[in-house]
Amino acid sequence: MDPNPEDIAPGPAPRGQARAAVRPAREERLKAALKANMARRKAQARARQSGAENGAVRDGEDKTE
Repeated sequence: MDPNPEDIAPGPAPRGQARAAVRPAREERLKAALKANMARRKAQARARQSGAENGAVRDGEDKTE
C-alpha cells in the first residue's frame, strides 16, 4: 500500500528555497527602513537650514561671536 501524498507531512524546505522566500521580505524591510531614514534626514536638513536662515543658535555655539 503506497502512502497518499497528502498524508505525508512535508519536511523542511530545501536550503535555497527557504532563503529565496526570506530574502524578498528582508529586502522589503530594508527598503522601507532606508526610505524612512532618508525622510528623517531630509527633515533634519530642512530644519537645520530654516534655523540658520532665522538666526537660531544651535547647541554648543557661542552666541557672542
